[in-house]
Amino acid sequence: MRIFAYIQNMTYEEAKTLSEILKAISHPIRILIVAELREKDKTVGELNHVANIDQSGISRHLSHLKAAGIVTDRRVGNHTYYHLQNSCIVRAFECSMEVYNNVQKCSLRFNNKRKLCD
Repeated sequence: MRIFAYIQNMTYEEAKTLSEILKAISHPIRILIVAELREKDKTVGELNHVANIDQSGISRHLSHLKAAGIVTDRRVGNHTYYHLQNSCIVRAFECSMEVYNNVQKCSLRFNNKRKLCD
């Protein structure tokens, strides 16, 4: 598979950049923002409902995502719309949910004690 060959030959600098991207999405509110943007472009006001924070808080999270190249924005009149730069980030989230579901199953199997799954 191509992705495994790429990871095998990854340089330190590439790993460092990937680390920055993963850090940018490592906040629960940012995960919820990305999940919202997978459906359609939205303004800060339209994203307010994802968390109980004000518009400036949403804007701060969007700036982290924008700096990492995950979202971009476009102005239409007085509104700024945010959208996913590349939808492949959604596949990364789906993969993460598979890992999460596996961990949940393992936790139940081992009476909620965290153990490696077999």
